[in-house]
Amino acid sequence: MECKKYSAGLMSQSFWFLEFKKAVKLRQEGMAYDDIKKKCVEENLFGAAKEYRALRMAGYIITRVKAMDDTLVDLFCTSDLATQKLINLVTILRTDRLFFEFVYETYREKVILGVEVMEESDVNVFFTRKEAQSELIAGWKDSTKRHLRSCYLNFMTDANLLTVIDKKKMITPPILDIALERYLQSVGEEVLVKALAGVN
Repeated sequence: MECKKYSAGLMSQSFWFLEFKKAVKLRQEGMAYDDIKKKCVEENLFGAAKEYRALRMAGYIITRVKAMDDTLVDLFCTSDLATQKLINLVTILRTDRLFFEFVYETYREKVILGVEVMEESDVNVFFTRKEAQSELIAGWKDSTKRHLRSCYLNFMTDANLLTVIDKKKMITPPILDIALERYLQSVGEEVLVKALAGVN
């Protein structure tokens, strides 16, 4: 994983699985990124209420698609729904350093320890730790951190790493598709396998 700057950019995003799927399909068909963006906006493929919103969504989603090589694009198009959702999550983890660190440091650790529930306080502890390590994060408003906490938990629920039962976010580590696991290992991202599956 290359070291990117910390960002609160996920606040403006959703999991957008169906939208991501459309963009990946266009990429597999050989369409250039600029043309995908143009098509998404002009034809409102994502069903956005306003054009500026369609532009922003297309920008974020294409950033995710750009984080995929041809092998991962093909793997996505031939995988089952659960694996496709994990691949969407992988592209988000590849493009957002702080979210990756949360999944690797907090989620993975809980799976290893056998903890069954993810609490909002777990995210707060993570942010407190990061504030001590980063002046940038220490300078963020509390509302920013609250918004990110909500995003992190929602994204993980959408990718099935968490399952809501009686309003509790139960930790449900996925069984990785062997093709996805081998792919991540082959590109030197064993760290993502560990983060998602919750293993040492």
